[in-house]
Amino acid sequence: ISLALLLSATASALEVGDQAPGFSLQATDGKTYSLEQFHNKQAIVIAWYPKAFTSGCTIECKSLAQNGHLLKRLDVTYFMASVDALEDNQAFAEENDADFPLLSDPSKKVAKAYDVLALYGLPKRHTIYIGKDGKVLFIDRAISAATSAEDMAAKLRELGIPARQTS
Repeated sequence: ISLALLLSATASALEVGDQAPGFSLQATDGKTYSLEQFHNKQAIVIAWYPKAFTSGCTIECKSLAQNGHLLKRLDVTYFMASVDALEDNQAFAEENDADFPLLSDPSKKVAKAYDVLALYGLPKRHTIYIGKDGKVLFIDRAISAATSAEDMAAKLRELGIPARQTS
């Protein structure tokens, strides 16, 4: 690999403090979500995963489905995201009782923009935390699939994300 290629690859790496790349992706709940719709309203978390129906991804999805109440207490919207087709993600979400949206990025454009696409064409298991202002608050590159929900809730509290206001 040439040095220029390495430098250009590292120059585009997403870092804490960067403006999160905009996106508009279809989700398993029938809606399309975009970064803009959360701007100045709510923090968001995007948990990228390699492939629907694989063991680690199934464990992570089940963790978020079973312990989502920990996240629902906070003022945040959270997603899992992959480059799988929407139909695959819908079946995966259904099989794992996911009560939160899974985003589909079959074009891989958003995965590339978020610097999570591995050389083999699938996203790395990275979780991106984005503040209300659209800036990257934290990038978790060491995910424990089994405790994904608990770890996410703890990180959000550490980042100062407030509890959800109950009306």
